[in-house]
Amino acid sequence: MDRKELLKKIGQERGSSVLAYFTSDRPGPIGAKIGMDIIPIFSGQLRAMGKQEKIDLVLYSTGGDTMVPWRLVSMIREYCDKLAVLVPYKAHSAATMIALGADEIVMSDLSELSPIDPSTANVFNPPQPGSPQGRIPISVEDVVAYFDLAKNKFGISSDASLEQIFSQFGKANPQIHPLALGNVNRIHNLIRLLARQLLLSHKEPMAEAEVDKVVGYFTEKLYSHQYFIGRKEARESLGLNSVMYAKSGLADVMTEIYESFKEEMKIGEQWNQEMELGAGMSQGEKDYTIAYVESEKQSQHFDLHVEFRRQQVPVQQQTPQGPMQVQQEKVVWRVVRQGWE
Repeated sequence: MDRKELLKKIGQERGSSVLAYFTSDRPGPIGAKIGMDIIPIFSGQLRAMGKQEKIDLVLYSTGGDTMVPWRLVSMIREYCDKLAVLVPYKAHSAATMIALGADEIVMSDLSELSPIDPSTANVFNPPQPGSPQGRIPISVEDVVAYFDLAKNKFGISSDASLEQIFSQFGKANPQIHPLALGNVNRIHNLIRLLARQLLLSHKEPMAEAEVDKVVGYFTEKLYSHQYFIGRKEARESLGLNSVMYAKSGLADVMTEIYESFKEEMKIGEQWNQEMELGAGMSQGEKDYTIAYVESEKQSQHFDLHVEFRRQQVPVQQQTPQGPMQVQQEKVVWRVVRQGWE
């Protein structure tokens, strides 16, 4: 079935207007993250749709800019009385935050959410080895866990002892600027604030105790950003009462939509420039679609045009005489055009 027909089918079954937002999770230059560039895209789609009683957002993404969810959810809510997020498979990190802002999170047995603890990488972070302009991300939860280890596992509670531990942390990691840790604390507080705002934005706001419980789980108590959460755990263990189980027919349609985007964007497939160019080819070019915002009436997509070229590049190798630069043939690539269409 055509994808727009599938979106229409969901709308008919649920009495809603339906949007889909999918981002590619492929590696290399053809992955996509949730970014602020989607705000004007959604604005155009929502204006064309007009005020609705209920909007369903079919969402697939492994995350992105944590400042986007509140901006996006609050904008969608201007156009509807009730918002639901349908999760056909992955809605991780920033996508989980979008889901937390919905009155309903509709999940199948395949659906998964994740913790929303971010990593930060600003100018005060340690430089990336081999890339002077790059910065090593610092996980907010790694820093919190270090001091949790001292306080709760080793029972260190006096101010003097904690001050000594903080001093030792700084001496052991001189490349970490104090302002990088300040940024970690700021982001940690911001994520908790945004999660609270999203949960309290529901048409029927959650009780404060329930909000605190959910925020605590998703920001601190799951301990790993790679901990993925199914529907049963989200509802029964984490207290996320907005989670609804998709009926079998709806779950099938959600999966069909995911499979359609998966086939078109090659979601989940590896990317290798040698294979993209092809054996025996000296140069070439390819187009990739890495994100979609789509309704039953219109579709917008973010496209990349990538050029490939086989050339000799210097590579450092270790020899008996020491490190030497040798010429090797490699495929290099560059993005020459990109944007929403």
